Amino acid sequence: MNTKVSVVIPVYNEEKTLENIVEEVQSLDVEKEIILVDDFSKDKSREIEDKLEKKYKNLSVYKQPENRGKGAALRVGFKHAKGEYVVVQDADLEYDPKDILKLLEVMEEGRDEKKVVYGSRFLGEERISMTFTHTLGNKMLTILTNVLYNTWITDMETCYKLFPRELIQSIEYHSNRFNFEPEITAKILKRGYRIYEVPIKYFGRDWKEGKHISWKDGFAAIWALVKYRFVD
Repeated sequence: MNTKVSVVIPVYNEEKTLENIVEEVQSLDVEKEIILVDDFSKDKSREIEDKLEKKYKNLSVYKQPENRGKGAALRVGFKHAKGEYVVVQDADLEYDPKDILKLLEVMEEGRDEKKVVYGSRFLGEERISMTFTHTLGNKMLTILTNVLYNTWITDMETCYKLFPRELIQSIEYHSNRFNFEPEITAKILKRGYRIYEVPIKYFGRDWKEGKHISWKDGFAAIWALVKYRFVD
């Protein structure tokens, strides 16, 4: 019997937060499996992953042979998912895993609908330490998504995306870095799926704390949105 939800966690140099985030996901009152995909970490993350894999029967670890990016790591995790639904969880502490339950609740309503559920950082929940430039970049990319794909969402770049497993495993995507977010959003919308949003908490970190995204990723995201509007 399939687990209810597969929680896919890409990991890159997250020794400070990895154990905490896994413990928080494990505490969720839902049937689950946890899939860690290590993107060739250079700190002690891999040692911690080995310990966690021995500790938990519902946790598996896959290790990339070289650093390939978040999108590439998620591709590995999605491939191995067995749950009815699949959700992305970052390995830092920016997102509260308890909010996954909110996404699942919305997904369970009207199960026959063609839908995915995103967690939005801009719908009224607690939001701490998001800079002006980060906020502006997210807003601009989301507006471009709405214009190009005739939808209305508030947070395209959110980590929290909950998919039916059959859907995410059927989509071929090519982005290896953070441009995964616009590519997968574009392909979901082009398949006729609706994106539902729920408010979530967000506790942003900065460059000193290990934030990996840069302005170059913003340009890559714009290109992805435009490109996948016209090609598959």
